[in-house]
Amino acid sequence: MAISIQKVDLRVLNMKTRMPFRYGMASLVGLPHLFLRVEADIDGRSEVGIAAEGLPPKWFTKNPDSSFAEDLVEMLGVIRQASQSAEEIGSAATVFEFWQTLYDRQRAWGDDSGLPPLLWGFGVTLVERALIDAFCRARRVPFARAVHENLFGTRLEVIYPELAGLAPSDLLNEEPSRHLKVRHTVGLSDPLREEDIPEAERLDDGLPQSLEASISAYGLTHLKIKLCGEIEKDFARLKKVVDVAEGTGDGCAFTLDGNEQFTDVGSLKTFWETAEQDSSLSFLLDRLLFLEQPLRRDVALSPESVGVLLDWADRPILIIDESDATLSTTIAALEGGYRGTSHKNCKGVFKGIANACLIENRRRRDPEGQYLLSSEDLCCVGPVALLQDLATIGCLSVGHSERNGHHYFAGLSMYCKKIQDGVLAHHGSLYRRGETGFPTLGIQNGQIDLESVLEAPYGYGFDLDIASFTPLNEWSVDSLEIE
Repeated sequence: MAISIQKVDLRVLNMKTRMPFRYGMASLVGLPHLFLRVEADIDGRSEVGIAAEGLPPKWFTKNPDSSFAEDLVEMLGVIRQASQSAEEIGSAATVFEFWQTLYDRQRAWGDDSGLPPLLWGFGVTLVERALIDAFCRARRVPFARAVHENLFGTRLEVIYPELAGLAPSDLLNEEPSRHLKVRHTVGLSDPLREEDIPEAERLDDGLPQSLEASISAYGLTHLKIKLCGEIEKDFARLKKVVDVAEGTGDGCAFTLDGNEQFTDVGSLKTFWETAEQDSSLSFLLDRLLFLEQPLRRDVALSPESVGVLLDWADRPILIIDESDATLSTTIAALEGGYRGTSHKNCKGVFKGIANACLIENRRRRDPEGQYLLSSEDLCCVGPVALLQDLATIGCLSVGHSERNGHHYFAGLSMYCKKIQDGVLAHHGSLYRRGETGFPTLGIQNGQIDLESVLEAPYGYGFDLDIASFTPLNEWSVDSLEIE
């Protein structure tokens, strides 16, 4: 087998949110959505593969002193570097080997440049996804089958030595999950009831705006609630969310997203113990699945934090997200008082596969333990980023996932009619035509149908022409027209 990338093309489509999404220190109102297209050689066959991702403020680096424009310069810098390296690598025996070489080169460059791993790794993941797409198209196999038959040449022991001698098929379900429960995001500024929406801010795009309307429209049973880290503000808002959510019945489940708002375990412990003493939050806590990344990434896995966490016998179920920056952080988390991690394609596909295999292996070795792989959404939207993420987590059999791109962006309204029609023609079980004409995610009874993304090579099932999008070298941050 011989795998190589001859050319990488980078293009951008600006997107505006239909309503602000406030999480942690950031408020998302618009962003550049970047498409990375590779021309690859797969065993002598030329094939195209595409990956895409929105570039959000304050996630890869939570630097309060930098502007969004400065953050974008860093994000685009790591993407350009990974693209250049991908063109220079030459031939590799497998897709996994190509990824490994690219990852090692990007790590050396990132370390020399003083960039955090979560940031420099982002560039690798875009190339990785595009190459996977090209490979699956060249071989005419869907992603889940390629994983199960190890057509990518995945060597789990390279990432986790304890998995030596095991292949993905030894640890992952043979059949991917065909449906996915949607865990709806409740942002810090989202209206909870219809009456909370000022008249001047009411939307007329046929999509639900408040939490109350979203539950009714989609039949939601899972909610992910953002925290700000201030007890009084968080408790007041959590109680309002509970008032709305109680209408879903006892089947409702919750997760809390700390968004790194706690500076030390002591403040987290105070928050949790105070919540446990508040009877008005019992409905939520009784149905809480886990608390995600409550501690700042610079302290979450520190020896001091780990020591306190391990001594906290009745701590809640905690997982990491932003702290999951390298190929060793999930192991460190499992040994440091956390129960698992989250998957996002922007953190790596092969990394996600290895994490799923690691967690399943730990479950088998320790049946009494509790090990979790969650799935979170960095405002993913289709027709590429969302669908590839869904194909991955379907393969990893993650039962529910935070989905928020469809809520904060108006479906696929930002795309031309040809692309919209292509999505509906090939993914009619995942998307539906909304009241105002554009495709929107088809959530029914709180879940979405993954059949079409699992049948596609990697997520999206049609030929996508990105030529109409702006070449990255002609794009400027001023074109976003946001403050």
